[in-house]
Amino acid sequence: MLQTYNRRSILGYCTAGAAALLAFVSRGQADTTKFTAALSPSSEVPPNQTSGSGSVTASYDSGTKMFTLNGNYSGLSGPVTAAHIHGPAEVGKNAGVLFWLSQKPAAQGAPPTPFPSPFQNTVTLTDDQASDLMSGLYYVNIHTQANPGGELRGQLVKA
Repeated sequence: MLQTYNRRSILGYCTAGAAALLAFVSRGQADTTKFTAALSPSSEVPPNQTSGSGSVTASYDSGTKMFTLNGNYSGLSGPVTAAHIHGPAEVGKNAGVLFWLSQKPAAQGAPPTPFPSPFQNTVTLTDDQASDLMSGLYYVNIHTQANPGGELRGQLVKA
């Protein structure tokens, strides 16, 4: 009888310990948030009349603070001269460059490095930048020579 009681006690302690460990581990896990952006000329400020389009899917890992984008575009008026993430700005407002997606030109007036479609980029965000991203205040902008202010734009929103 004593042996049965000891086995049940040990099993009870192990079960309780495993449950406590599982609760601790699940609270410590980072969240991953998904985002999308539809890239269009009508989203530019001011809008333009090109026929290009594109899309972006992205994710933010709150544990590593890594923001990863995957995107594509087609139908542009010419080669991409630059591609960036801009912010913070609401839809319909412009903001400065936060991160280059394309390679930054080596010097003023230097020819741009080709920017492929599809494209991918990963950047590390600060806590303030992550807060702006979560609030929907970042957008992707693709520039061309015909549209130096941006040919395609898309606001990054939670998917």
